Amino acid sequence: MTIHLGEYAFNGPFTDPSKLSSKSGLYAIHCKRNDKYYRVDVGESNNVRDRVENHDRKDCWNKQCKEVLTYSEFLTPRKKQAGRKKIEKEIRDLGHTPCGKE
Repeated sequence: MTIHLGEYAFNGPFTDPSKLSSKSGLYAIHCKRNDKYYRVDVGESNNVRDRVENHDRKDCWNKQCKEVLTYSEFLTPRKKQAGRKKIEKEIRDLGHTPCGKE
């Protein structure tokens, strides 16, 4: 399955963050509720799996989602942090990202 956020197609969703890649890219956290996915957070990292597994906003994710928390990724091997942050901002500008500000 693919999660579309704006023009970006994220791989996933996965219910286990260990399924994410150790490569650079963006991650999206969703809550699956009644067969629909609601975005909880989005971010970028040079190691998507490590960032998600050790994230400081996990408490917010769990507070926002009492159902099934899911993880997806959009890998960006040719982009540096500035390019990833630009995509992150585009996705945040779509609205409804209750955890995190940037």
